[in-house]
Amino acid sequence: MDYVRLGTTGLKVSRICLGMMSYGDPDKWGGWVLPQDQAEPIVRKAADNGVTFFDTADVYSQGVSEEVTGNLLRAIFPHREDYVLATKVYFPVGTGPNDRGLSRKHIHAAIDASLRRLGTDYIDLYQIHRWDDETPIEETMEALHDVVRAGKARYIGASSMYAWQFAKAQHTAERNGWTKFVAMQPHYNLLYKEEEREMIPLCRDQGVGLIPWSPLARGLLARAGAPVDTARQVGDGARQEQLYGGAGDAVIIERVVETAHEHEVPPAQVALAWLLHQPGVTAPIVGATKERHVDDAVAAVDLALSEKELAFLSEPYLPRPIIF
Repeated sequence: MDYVRLGTTGLKVSRICLGMMSYGDPDKWGGWVLPQDQAEPIVRKAADNGVTFFDTADVYSQGVSEEVTGNLLRAIFPHREDYVLATKVYFPVGTGPNDRGLSRKHIHAAIDASLRRLGTDYIDLYQIHRWDDETPIEETMEALHDVVRAGKARYIGASSMYAWQFAKAQHTAERNGWTKFVAMQPHYNLLYKEEEREMIPLCRDQGVGLIPWSPLARGLLARAGAPVDTARQVGDGARQEQLYGGAGDAVIIERVVETAHEHEVPPAQVALAWLLHQPGVTAPIVGATKERHVDDAVAAVDLALSEKELAFLSEPYLPRPIIF
């Protein structure tokens, strides 16, 4: 496993981040989610292969994902400093009007609740899950700064939003001497590259690390486009149809398969290797519900693709509407 700095910070992370949304309570999130006992061998295998970066969110399984994440990481790693832990805030975690969003009230309540569920004194990377149109960005950035100053988080990051929103947040923090975002979690893979227009160039210019979500397009790139009635597809099909299925997708998937055959590796490794070759990308967030998913992710770090192959995989892409 390789380790790199997260953006321009001094924080070192593994080039693969294990997404923990796949672990929690199936009844509270989806039938494809694994309970703790089934998740443990997968997370342990990732750790044994050098993965030290783990990402979850308070909304996943309505908090149970954080509980499982905390339990497993404490059991697997000897010391808290041995791993980098990320979680997120924004989406509803209760029925009250203040159980959501990025207000000062909710951020301070949410960080304390996440710390309790994770069973830790601090979070390495505390991220806003989306932009909040109802809260002034000054209120949000100051609250996040207070979280860092209190020692509850070491760094802050953000996830999918428009580039102008991210730039506004960074400018607000800089103008007031508050903590700035060091990482962006964009939607980015071979089937969705709209972030290459503005967000990725902005982050590269500003030294912000990129940790893309859905690097395998919800499994489409791993399955080579084959329609498989997985538990996640059955319960999440509408969302997948919204995100993917655009013009050019089938050709891209065919080229992933062709390249995989040439390298004698599974398609998932090629799709992840393509992402790892993209400028500015620190670590894709990979979800894994089987141990072989971890094998593919780890192997992708060492899979070298030529400039010709990278261009071959990218060339069929056609622009599509921005979707967060």
